[in-house]
Amino acid sequence: MLEMTAVAARRTAVAAQGFADPHPAGSTTRRHVLRTVDRTALLQIDSVSVAVRAHYMPVFSRIGAYDREVLDAAAWRHSARAPRALVEYWAHEAALIPVDDWPLMRWRMQRYSGGRWAGERRVLERNPTLGRDILDVITAVGAASAGEIEKHLRIEPSGGRGPWWGRSDVKVVCEQLFAVGELSVDRRVAFSRYYDLAERVLPADVLAARIDEEDAVRELLRRSARALGIATAADLRDYYRLSADQTKPAVADLVDEGTLVPTTVRGWKDPAYLYAGTSIPRRARGTALLCPFDPLVFYRPRTERIFGFRYRLEIYTPAHKRVHGYYVFPFLMGGELVARVDLKADRAKDALCVPGAFAEEGVESGAVAEALAVELRAMANWLGLSDVVVGERGDLAPKLTAQL
Repeated sequence: MLEMTAVAARRTAVAAQGFADPHPAGSTTRRHVLRTVDRTALLQIDSVSVAVRAHYMPVFSRIGAYDREVLDAAAWRHSARAPRALVEYWAHEAALIPVDDWPLMRWRMQRYSGGRWAGERRVLERNPTLGRDILDVITAVGAASAGEIEKHLRIEPSGGRGPWWGRSDVKVVCEQLFAVGELSVDRRVAFSRYYDLAERVLPADVLAARIDEEDAVRELLRRSARALGIATAADLRDYYRLSADQTKPAVADLVDEGTLVPTTVRGWKDPAYLYAGTSIPRRARGTALLCPFDPLVFYRPRTERIFGFRYRLEIYTPAHKRVHGYYVFPFLMGGELVARVDLKADRAKDALCVPGAFAEEGVESGAVAEALAVELRAMANWLGLSDVVVGERGDLAPKLTAQL
């Protein structure tokens, strides 16, 4: 049984996510962007845009300023010179995954055949022919949004009940067809999904691939382990939202083949697994702002275990009850989470606004403010904003204001 310290485990986890990789000037081409996505295995998608869309930020956190159009093209455009490299599906929530990984989700598509959730099942039951009608429209007209499909079906666009089905029902059934793999997302316009037949979005060999659930789960765990570096069984499961029943035999198989190395991490309550060949850095590296859905921190129990950083998103908390703010970014410095900042991109003010900035207990706040100021300026420049404006909330705010 391998044994390592909690500090070594933290360094390993940060390095596995690509934060210790060298990125020379100019390393923001499509190849570098996709290499970064290969490190994380997926990019979670979220609709909140108060600062920047969630799927863009992890790439910036790892390689610095890059053209977001590069990522858009990789996910939502296809050409002979630059084939589609990423595709949307339900991985860790809604996510972009490599196109070649889509067949690994077929077992999940089969499980969703009756609806992903109870409300969706009720919509399917009361509209038994709507799915076929939607597929007929898309077959005839090509990629379309739910709203465009409603127009073709002559459904009232009021948001209430139309002559056949309600507006929300069309969107729900489009999502169901996406969940079962009949539709995929061809592109996004103003962040709205444009659905198309999966056979017109995905390469024929990817569409034809069949992988049974047992093999698929094993491969997904292999990807989780590689992206995490060092992980408990719960960490491995969460990356692709797998169940304990699914993963228990798969973990045993990966241990037997030598992919996972059973490891005791001092201070961790549960056994851990090191991905074979993972680098265990001798010193801490990695400085970056992390969006709430960054793969390094999106599983909150792991974040607390590794970094001693209790992190909760407060979007749905009433404003007067929020502790740190609406959309708070953890700040990674030297491989440790040392602060958190509430961020908002205010286009009207041409500024990246920081309503609140908070240092973690025991850190040297002057050094944190200095490093954080650099990262905030870099993020503002990347977003095309000319200024960084710090508010008054938080113990770190005065020193951060002074640095800026």
